[in-house]
Amino acid sequence: MVRYAIRALFPAVLATAALAGCSPASGGGAEAGGDASGAPAASGTAPSAERGGTLPEKGGTLGGPGSACALPVTFDLAADWKPQAVKVEPGSELAELGQQGSATMVCEIDAKPAGNIGYLRVWQGKGAGTTPRAALEDFVAGDPNAGKASYSDTAAGSVAAAEVTYTVDVELLDERKTERAFAVATPDGPVVVHLGGLDSEEHTAMLPAYELAKKSLKAG
Repeated sequence: MVRYAIRALFPAVLATAALAGCSPASGGGAEAGGDASGAPAASGTAPSAERGGTLPEKGGTLGGPGSACALPVTFDLAADWKPQAVKVEPGSELAELGQQGSATMVCEIDAKPAGNIGYLRVWQGKGAGTTPRAALEDFVAGDPNAGKASYSDTAAGSVAAAEVTYTVDVELLDERKTERAFAVATPDGPVVVHLGGLDSEEHTAMLPAYELAKKSLKAG
């Protein structure tokens, strides 16, 4: 619990100390579920691009040559969201903040310049043969404070994907908040794109940026 609370409340400060001077961290994780009865409260499922909202203005493309983060996928960023590559230094004092399940954080996109408190984070998993659903289950299981996970098959751009929505218990805030992630398989192992937020309200406000990344994703 302390580990997650630190992630949620002080990401920018810990990033420098935890991830070898490159960037902050955070995560998500937990109960495997699969039907609507296990979905989080409606407060975290407000309008997004796919749920009747509109996509935000594009601010650039991430993942390709010359972008802030070299990734096995590319996707569009919402305007004013600021990406930064993350290098997790094994054995550093707080390196575990950059590891969730078998996935390692490789990129972090900060929403603060766009007026929100939260991050869109990209995690690289292991195993070229790992399915998107298996990658998400592993990722969610890596956070002991998560629950009510609801999984579904979807698409990210034209790439087959899996998606999970779940809640996380934040003891210091005395509440549960909504988080979600989608995953795709690549020859370099699965890629997980995760959206957290300070609380469910912030999470909801950032959903259009998440949906833009999901809708625009391309392999390679």
